Amino acid sequence: MSVCAAIILAAGKGTRMKSRLAKVLHPLAGRSMLGHVMTLVKSLAFEKAFVVVGHQAEAVSKLVSEAGLSPLLQDPPRGTGDAVLQAKEALKDFSGPVLILNGDTPLLRKETIEQFLADYEEAEAAVGLLTVFLENPSGYGRVLRRKDGGIDRIVEEKDATAEQRTVKEVNTGVYLCDADFLFRALAQVQPNNKQGEYYLTDVIGIAVSEGLPLMGCEADPKEVIGVNSRADLAAVSAVLSQRINKQWMAEGVSFIDPARVQIDATVKIGADTVLYPGVCLQGETEIGEGVTIYASRVLDSKIGDDVMIKDHCVLEKAVVESQAVIGPFAHLRPDAVIRKKAKVGNFVEVKKTVLGEGSKASHLSYLGDATIGAGVNIGAGTITCNYDGKNKFQTIIEDDVFIGSDTQLVAPVSVGKGALIAAGTTITKDVPADALAVSRTKQSNIAGWAKKKRAKDL
Repeated sequence: MSVCAAIILAAGKGTRMKSRLAKVLHPLAGRSMLGHVMTLVKSLAFEKAFVVVGHQAEAVSKLVSEAGLSPLLQDPPRGTGDAVLQAKEALKDFSGPVLILNGDTPLLRKETIEQFLADYEEAEAAVGLLTVFLENPSGYGRVLRRKDGGIDRIVEEKDATAEQRTVKEVNTGVYLCDADFLFRALAQVQPNNKQGEYYLTDVIGIAVSEGLPLMGCEADPKEVIGVNSRADLAAVSAVLSQRINKQWMAEGVSFIDPARVQIDATVKIGADTVLYPGVCLQGETEIGEGVTIYASRVLDSKIGDDVMIKDHCVLEKAVVESQAVIGPFAHLRPDAVIRKKAKVGNFVEVKKTVLGEGSKASHLSYLGDATIGAGVNIGAGTITCNYDGKNKFQTIIEDDVFIGSDTQLVAPVSVGKGALIAAGTTITKDVPADALAVSRTKQSNIAGWAKKKRAKDL
């Protein structure tokens, strides 16, 4: 493959999205729409890569720079031809093919572009374009061919005649052009169309008029779906989800119902993991081997081997070590660390807390800003009272502590190794190792009181 440069067009507003967010910034399987296209370009290791920005330029440029690509501003927006011209100065010393992509086609695969590049080189063409045949080509520019089958030009739908609109071969907006010819041709393009814009597609007609060789490469229509509306975004999301799930099945992950599992492109999963319907894995989540996950959401979390996550759990920026059990109905908030073989059960919330190896918090508890040792039992209804309305405080529970039900630990406080906290106790002072802590009022029984009350109420 010869040295190549890339230009991604991402300046459009996307009015049909009806959103305050620029179209290319809309999230899709863990990345922005534009992020998927930039990831593709980076995987091809081109010598130079640029993104033309316009609408919400500051936010889009930030994303581009973070990805290691170079933003180029198009202001005002005057069409795709003018957008590509923004790279003229940046590519003044470059000689070779330029790949032109759109920031709203996130389904393009690396293999497709590699084949496109190979075909382009073999044809020794000045211009190459990726095309598809659609049963319903509405909304796309039509590829018009001569009688000998060669490409004549591309006509945008808004400028097409009724007969031209019946053509089913359409332009995907993906091109390969020789850099010298590209910028020389763009200098000749005029806004002679209903939109008053500089069309990149006019470069095709210029190449034909100069007798330069052109080539077309047919692609899978699913790969070049352009996102212009929320409906398009949903359609692309469905295709991407199928692709991601199929990839993980090939890697040894089991899906009970793949259509009902959502996995971001940024997630990693180990072999022999089983995913049940309703699972949603997002962000930079890493799942170990042999994990079982029922209907739950896991975001930016690291899950060890042989973990079980039961139904209706939410894990956010948490760490769960091997053989732990989570849920059902558990909530692990940021900086929750669940050590090996520990258990977090029904309606337990854990935040900024380490729950030690083999420890259990099985029911109806809140554990916040705490360090809990190994072999600890957290009784039902236990609360670490970590917040005084202004500041957060730490609770420390050492190994082998037994905490009875309905206990409140008012931080800052510590409980020594092997201590026992009686049910219904409020802890406001440190508890020594192996001690029993009780803070109840003395129980009194008044004989016959209930019977007398019932008689009185009649």
